[in-house]
Amino acid sequence: MTHIVDPDLESYAAEHTTAPPAYLEALASELRSTLESPGMMVGRLEGRFLEILTFALGARSVLEVGTFGGYSALSMAAGLAPGGRIVSCEISPVHAEFARRHIAASPYADRIEVIVGPAIDTIATLGGPFDLVFLDADKASYPAYYEAVLPKLAPGGLIAADNTLWSGRILDPTDTTEDTRALRAFNDSLATDPRVVVVQTTVRDGVTLIRRAG
Repeated sequence: MTHIVDPDLESYAAEHTTAPPAYLEALASELRSTLESPGMMVGRLEGRFLEILTFALGARSVLEVGTFGGYSALSMAAGLAPGGRIVSCEISPVHAEFARRHIAASPYADRIEVIVGPAIDTIATLGGPFDLVFLDADKASYPAYYEAVLPKLAPGGLIAADNTLWSGRILDPTDTTEDTRALRAFNDSLATDPRVVVVQTTVRDGVTLIRRAG
C-alpha cells in the first residue's frame, strides 16, 4: 500500500497511540502470517481511532461491513456503551472463522456477531438504528452499502468509510479499475449529497466520516 501520509509521521503517530491489548497483538501476528492481503487489517492507529469514535458516540449498536480478521470489530467493541453490540458482515467463510476464533478469545465474545453472506442481503434483514456504521468491504459496492445503511443510521450517528483515498490512486487518471472508479464516484457524490455532512480525513488510507445533515 502506498502511504498517503509521510511514513515517518505515520509511524510516529502510531507510536504515540495507546498500544493494543494482547489479544489484538495475537490476532495481528497470526493474520500477517496466515491470511492473504494483511494490509487490509486496520492496525494500531486506525483501530484506536475507531474505538475512540465508538466511545465518543456512546454507541450501543454498531454495524460493520467487512470483518476481515476481526481487528476493527474488536477495536470498536472496546468503545461500546454498556450493553452495546456489533453486527459484522463478512463474505469469506475463511475470514469469518478466523475472526470468530479471535473474538471468542477476547473479552468481547458476547458483543460481536459475525454474519457470513453478501453484506447487502444481510443489511436488508437488519432493522437498526445504528449509532456507527463502518464500511470496509468491496469498494465497488460502497455506493450500494451507503444507500442501504443511511436510512438505518440513528439520529446523531456516523458512517465511517475506509480506504476512500485508495493509496492515492483516486488522483491517478490512468487508473480506471472498477474499484478506483467506484471510489471516485462515491467521494464525488458524498461531497454534494444534501442529505449529509462529510469530512474526508487522511487517517491511514483515508477514512470519510458522514453524518446526516440538519
